[in-house]
Amino acid sequence: MPSLDDAIREAGGALQLLRSGRSGAFVIPIRSEFTNWRDEQESWRTSAALMDLSHHMPDLQVEGPDTYRLLQDVGANSFKGFGPMKAKQLVAVGYDGNMIGDAILFCLAENVVRIVGRPPALNWVQFHAETGGYDVTVRRDERTIVNPKGRELFRLQLQGPTAGPIYEAANGGPLPEIPFFHMGRFKIGKHEVTALNHRMSGFPGYEFFGPYEELEGVRDTLLEVGAEYGITQVGSRAYASVATESGWIANTLPSYFSSPEHEAYRRWQSSRSFDATLQMGGSYVTDRIEDYYVTPWDLGYGHVLKFDHDFIGRDALEARKDEPHRRKGWVKWHKEDVAKIVESYYEPGDKRFKYIEMPAAFYTGAQFDRIEQDGAVKGLAFLTSYTANVRGWISLGVLDASLAPGDEVEVVWGEPNGGSANPAVERHTQTTVRATVIDRPFAEGTQGSGHH
Repeated sequence: MPSLDDAIREAGGALQLLRSGRSGAFVIPIRSEFTNWRDEQESWRTSAALMDLSHHMPDLQVEGPDTYRLLQDVGANSFKGFGPMKAKQLVAVGYDGNMIGDAILFCLAENVVRIVGRPPALNWVQFHAETGGYDVTVRRDERTIVNPKGRELFRLQLQGPTAGPIYEAANGGPLPEIPFFHMGRFKIGKHEVTALNHRMSGFPGYEFFGPYEELEGVRDTLLEVGAEYGITQVGSRAYASVATESGWIANTLPSYFSSPEHEAYRRWQSSRSFDATLQMGGSYVTDRIEDYYVTPWDLGYGHVLKFDHDFIGRDALEARKDEPHRRKGWVKWHKEDVAKIVESYYEPGDKRFKYIEMPAAFYTGAQFDRIEQDGAVKGLAFLTSYTANVRGWISLGVLDASLAPGDEVEVVWGEPNGGSANPAVERHTQTTVRATVIDRPFAEGTQGSGHH
């Protein structure tokens, strides 16, 4: 089977491969809407949103005596106190200190860890598990669209102001106290589930899982007991916009596409993998792939970096820790400029602007849109969504440290030269949208979810 390295060579370079990628936007294979995406978006702030995470993220189970040592070697964050029934975010960087990806680690038993997230971080852990001489075994439970044998576990999340009474009704009494980023067990009707508390807001909510064959029974029980509390099932359209609102950036470009040190990974990885078919797009176009890489500081993970252990990329990160860093941030689009985009659809030829999908306006697997001030790039927008909770369009991305809330910027929407060869991109004219840097979409914390 040809490798990722072969695919890069055949395409004439990593950027050429990524720009001709076949993935399109990341697929969430559930019903697009159960009611309508506006009400579904509002449910996580006004009642209780039931989200189905069972299908779109792969799981990688790692077990054996060297499990913790492997994770420490690839994790830039500390593993002190990690163990059974605890969870942790894994922040993985490459040899150059740039982000590979992040994921959530669920420690199910001593030396048994299930890693859940988008493929890059899981692929990186699996590569080191298989090639680094660790005494571990790994097993993949793939995303539904590439999984002929079916999922091992279901994974649901119930979040929002009325989630508490729904859980109690389903459990038949009060829930156990589950500290932040710990796991606990309770009942949903006759089914026992394992739940993680990773809420980033004042709203109660858990992500919980169990054997896949119990999914229907668990969901039916929740919908029945939750009816009086306004439980709302969230479809893929609304779900795609959760990350923009809650501030979790997962669609960055993993940094193993260049640099000689990553060559062994590129040769190990297949030309049919997520990495090899990942599609890149947006208004930010340069001819250096390194310009697209991000650091943990850019994504808001600076506070979790711990130089208390040796890990891949440690030296590179330590060398850069005192440099100026970008920061994670939001900009809110001016509604008049969004109206101009929609108005342009009635123009003939290429005079129209790039189509803007609602509610989540991403059309590719790794999207980079320019955020400018006075014509100079001052940041990159990765995720742009309309949210009924804000009643407006917001972009989440990385901003130069010089930008502060209230500053006016412009988001460049659409691609240069009439659009790329990506079949998801129609011929169009690039435009700019005025936007204001905001602190966060909401005054009282975000809806928040650790991974999507």
